Amino acid sequence: MADISNTFVGIKSPNPFWLASAPPTDKAYNVERAFEAGWGGVVWKTLGEEGPPIVNVNGPRYGAIWGADRRLLGLNNIELITDRDLYLNLREIKEVKAKWPDRAMIVSLMVPCEEQAWKGILPLVEETGADGIELNFGCPHGMSERGMGSAVGQVPEYIEMVTRWCKQTTRMPVIVKLTPNISDIRYPARAAKAGGADAVSLINTVSSIVSVNLDDFSPEPSIDGKGSHGGYCGPAVKPIALNMVAEISRDEETAGLPISGIGGITTWRDAAEFLALGAGNVQVCTAAMTYGFKIVEEMTAGLEAWMDSKGHKTLDDVIGRATPNVTDWQYLNLNFITKAKINQDTCIKCGRCHIACEDTSHQAITSMVDGARHFEVIDEECVGCNLCVNVCPVENCITMEQLPAGAVDTRTGKKVDKKYANWTEHPNNPSVVAAE
Repeated sequence: MADISNTFVGIKSPNPFWLASAPPTDKAYNVERAFEAGWGGVVWKTLGEEGPPIVNVNGPRYGAIWGADRRLLGLNNIELITDRDLYLNLREIKEVKAKWPDRAMIVSLMVPCEEQAWKGILPLVEETGADGIELNFGCPHGMSERGMGSAVGQVPEYIEMVTRWCKQTTRMPVIVKLTPNISDIRYPARAAKAGGADAVSLINTVSSIVSVNLDDFSPEPSIDGKGSHGGYCGPAVKPIALNMVAEISRDEETAGLPISGIGGITTWRDAAEFLALGAGNVQVCTAAMTYGFKIVEEMTAGLEAWMDSKGHKTLDDVIGRATPNVTDWQYLNLNFITKAKINQDTCIKCGRCHIACEDTSHQAITSMVDGARHFEVIDEECVGCNLCVNVCPVENCITMEQLPAGAVDTRTGKKVDKKYANWTEHPNNPSVVAAE
């Protein structure tokens, strides 16, 4: 059986699944139950500085986006960092780590962007025996208005400065949690590396308003008729997270920087995709909040089964395998030509492929043939866009088939060239014309 034990920046855990810093990791009761269920590690919900505890709202804290079957696609939250006493948290962290020495215990931190504030809290955390810290530079609401969270994560110079303060002060590995609320994720990642970070984690939540109550016209969740932007997470943010992980993995300046992948991970497959794009482990939150702690059993079993079926012995066989295949659009092969094909035996004649292609694409699918309802691809019009594949409700009913070299593309009348060619050398490229 595949070995899914994990070592991330020197921190060992029995599997790569950690619970992310959030309500599920807010207290010893939760964390111990999570470990009993099989989670490999946790990132304890973000601690703040000593003093009066944080005040959270006493009403709704979540907004949601659902699919047609009521499946939760996205969750928006307006909850702040822990509202429990700092020393109570520290005592519980120490007790849980002592009882579960084989599990990863990371402590998320957020204090004012002042050197003494960061250097003051680190020895307190270190005394608990925690395995590492995560600097929360990602929270987009509440704390950011106080000059913390994403207010720091959006300024690379601040990221580098605070990371350096922490590395100068603690023996623990320093993981920097990045905000997605920025135009280019590479710059904060580079700053974290320049400050000496051992790793980065991403993504934190996306700043959002998920819905508006059309009775009282307030954003959801509504607090006494008023609402605020919050942090969006769940399956809907996974594509954003995958892209940002890939950008850091393939950037020359950050290549090799360990990444803890976060964002919409709900199944073993989601986790495998993050690992393949360069993440060294993954963190999960919304899935646990939706389905409970035992979902990790499905994740670990599924990952093991998939690795066994593919002959992957350890996680190192998977991590980063997809990164070399991520490229920029201009380097995609323009001589790779495909056509859609509809399997008439499995087609249920719903017509969705025809409607989508006819109304919004290339008018390349029939609706009637010889007076009968019939859906078939018109090769002379098909550009191989695969929209029909994605709207078809029957899996594998429509497939994309590559035209072999030497075949004639009936749309263009040209033979398919086996030679690789991309936009950088295409005669329509203004840069090529200028060079000539």
